[in-house]
Amino acid sequence: MPLRPRAVLVLAGAVLSISLAQAQAGGDPQAGKAKAQPCAACHGPTGNGGGDPSWPKLAAQVPAYLIEQLTLFKSGERKNPLMSPQAAPLSEQDMKDLAAYYAAQKLAPGAASDKELALAGQEIYRGGIRDANVPACMSCHGPSGAGIPPRFPRLSSQKAAYTVKQMLDFKTGRRRDNDDIMTDIAGRMSEPQIRAVAEYLAGLH
Repeated sequence: MPLRPRAVLVLAGAVLSISLAQAQAGGDPQAGKAKAQPCAACHGPTGNGGGDPSWPKLAAQVPAYLIEQLTLFKSGERKNPLMSPQAAPLSEQDMKDLAAYYAAQKLAPGAASDKELALAGQEIYRGGIRDANVPACMSCHGPSGAGIPPRFPRLSSQKAAYTVKQMLDFKTGRRRDNDDIMTDIAGRMSEPQIRAVAEYLAGLH
């Protein structure tokens, strides 16, 4: 028997809480706070973003996802002229501490700047694009955009400019994920569709 929507949300919330606790177990948020001082210039003191809209919010992010991305930056598998040198000296414990700190921070709600575009993005996020065989984004990132640990990150209230850039990087192959799920999905989406989803996510919370 399929679960009712409310039951699905409750179950997803329980899984999120358990996974978050497990992922944070190896990290010390207080140690992470001290180690995050250099990060504040771009990501803000609480991980809610700096002045450049292309720099992402890290607050309340899935810790395992943050650890994975820092590992990729450190190895050079994910390339970024700002993040690669920042991640290079980090130990595994440093990454766990940073992830625990940012996961514990309160996410500042974002807002969509274009209501019409956000509505178009909502349709894609919740229903997918049938003609292009694009699944609903919420099937991996959750109805509220909180992510599904440990693999799928939080997208809610993320800056639209950052989301657009990452999606376009997936679309062109400049960024890859482990099993190419996002590369495949973004490759089937047009740039206007990507911008619509990003606009919706900016105001989702």
